[in-house]
Amino acid sequence: MKKLNNCWLSDDLKNSAEWIFHLDEKSASLTTEFVKDHFKSEKPLFAFQRDDFQVEPVLQVIRSAVEQAMWGTGIALIKGFPRQSLTEAEFRMMIWSIGLHFGVPRPQGKSSQYLSEVSNQGTKYRAADGRGYSSNAKLDFHTDSCDLAFLACYNKSKSGGKSLISSSHSVWKILKKERKDLAEIASKPFCFSRNQEEAPHEPPFYSQPLFDYSKEGKVFGKMNRNRVHTAQGLEGVPPLNKKQRECMDFLDHLLQRSDVMHQMYLEAGDLQLFNNHSVLHSRTGFQDFDQKEQRRLLFRLWLAPPDSPLLPESWKANFGSIEPGTVRGGIRGHCYDSECREFEQRQASELGMHGPHDYSTSA
Repeated sequence: MKKLNNCWLSDDLKNSAEWIFHLDEKSASLTTEFVKDHFKSEKPLFAFQRDDFQVEPVLQVIRSAVEQAMWGTGIALIKGFPRQSLTEAEFRMMIWSIGLHFGVPRPQGKSSQYLSEVSNQGTKYRAADGRGYSSNAKLDFHTDSCDLAFLACYNKSKSGGKSLISSSHSVWKILKKERKDLAEIASKPFCFSRNQEEAPHEPPFYSQPLFDYSKEGKVFGKMNRNRVHTAQGLEGVPPLNKKQRECMDFLDHLLQRSDVMHQMYLEAGDLQLFNNHSVLHSRTGFQDFDQKEQRRLLFRLWLAPPDSPLLPESWKANFGSIEPGTVRGGIRGHCYDSECREFEQRQASELGMHGPHDYSTSA
């Protein structure tokens, strides 16, 4: 069978298991024992060290999955993490401590949080300061502001909440073939709002193409129509022209085509990994259970991995740095302080990385 790369279609993922990994029962049991013996719920996240989690059979599986996400299909799924045997706090600490082996965590929003709870917190997704992860709304296809994302499922929803993914490489290939005129539009800058989460030194929006090439000739994709929409109300942002709207409409349709989009439900104990430079993702709307302890809950971790690729120059305004192996990406927000920076510097040093990048020099 032909080995998959990052330019896949839906049937390619359906007919291949090379992007799906499993923890066996022994590994899951070892993980439960280790977490309960070594981690206490009151331990602050920044107090964790990279080598705190030491269950080598589990780390071996995750290394393979990270390799697949970064340099293979751009997407990986690991099934079988202990869920029933761990409390919410223990599951949270497990994901955090595992992530420290594979990159420097990145802040994710206004409160500069490094580990986000993906749940319905009543957020209005379409508001000027809205975020999708804290709502139950159907989301637009988008990329996150990081190289690599971990999404760990603790509880699934009563209904809905299906994960949707498409290859940005396949989308770009089809766009150039079917609508060369719109591919040209997608190669020019669009304005994206920071949704009122910008750090004090950052402007409220940045400009970036939807597709661009690095100096090494590799194509990278970017999408977040909601943030393009909210940017339209900001001073200094030009109105979208007819061709730009047509381009985004066409991409919305293309991303959801049955031959392009792969669909899956995340089960409790699943860990989804995706490379934001080669995969665009979305989610259907969902309905929660009435009981709080059963409501949909996932933990999201953004990482800057040590083996990251060179990015296009146009990615700098959002990522801060385009150089490989640097601490880049994330949303510094309003609460980023010396403690955050010291944590990132320590983690970067342990991984042999450069950074964290000084965002005050970025566009």
